[in-house]
Amino acid sequence: MKAVECTAYGPPEVLKLVELSKPVPKQNEVLVRMRATAVTASDCIVRGFKLPRNSPRGVLMGMVLGFGKPRNPILGMIIAGEVESTGAGVTRFEKGERVFGWTLKDGVTIRFGTYAEYMSLPESSIMTTMPGGLSFDQAAAIPYGGLIGLHYLKKGNIEKAGKVLVYGASGAIGSSSVQLARHFGAEVTGVCSTGNLELVHSLGADRVVDYTREDPGSLDDSFDLILDAVGRWKDSEFKQQVRKLLAPGGSYISVDDGSPKATLEGLELLKALVETGELKPVIDRHYPLKEIVAAHHHVDGGHKKGNVIITI
Repeated sequence: MKAVECTAYGPPEVLKLVELSKPVPKQNEVLVRMRATAVTASDCIVRGFKLPRNSPRGVLMGMVLGFGKPRNPILGMIIAGEVESTGAGVTRFEKGERVFGWTLKDGVTIRFGTYAEYMSLPESSIMTTMPGGLSFDQAAAIPYGGLIGLHYLKKGNIEKAGKVLVYGASGAIGSSSVQLARHFGAEVTGVCSTGNLELVHSLGADRVVDYTREDPGSLDDSFDLILDAVGRWKDSEFKQQVRKLLAPGGSYISVDDGSPKATLEGLELLKALVETGELKPVIDRHYPLKEIVAAHHHVDGGHKKGNVIITI
């Protein structure tokens, strides 16, 4: 099978297309014929080891993933494909089913392997049948931003938040969070750059703010929940001042606040929202597997809209 290996930590050029043996599913495992995956910000952080190696998080990352290069050289965490076969004891899936999801083990522990034509993984993974009417590329644009956004919105008590501000509303996490906050009944203000205003408005934001042109004080509003969907990787004067807009008792949540926990229940909710039209996939660009280096360069640039999809 064709796969992409990360030969060392470094720039996108460390990713190499190789030929490997097709995996065989073990007991309680499912072999998925991958049709699409996504290049996420997390993939790029791992590929480039973009954490200080002597920091607590950097040391933990090295211990878990490997210090010189990833122990599992095939990166990628997002699943969209067909069940090719199943190992003994599998009851959740059948051959031929179209599935999508995230490879996180136990909802937290990183597991890679989707930059390949085939992947074998436990049937207990955060994976379910695809929403009806979606292409594989569209399905691959749902789990990452949707599950992370759902985690942090829940952490910020979204069910009781009347007004929500999403900073970074046009990225994979932000675009999902705008739609999810609307689902939970919040009035949503999305913050993004000039070129993404129309996109964020189309996702259901009640108000869209251009952080390059507006001052937080001009909003003349307060928010029960402010979600920083970008984290430390991008900064602005607006972001530094936006905390002043918190309502009494409100919450400021950042995607840097601990590791997100994904659940099968959450994925099933995303599936249901896609099927009712409340959650729409946002795709910036498509690349074939052989152009994975170009895809990583684009994500590294920090200006993608929604998701970057790899068609396999």
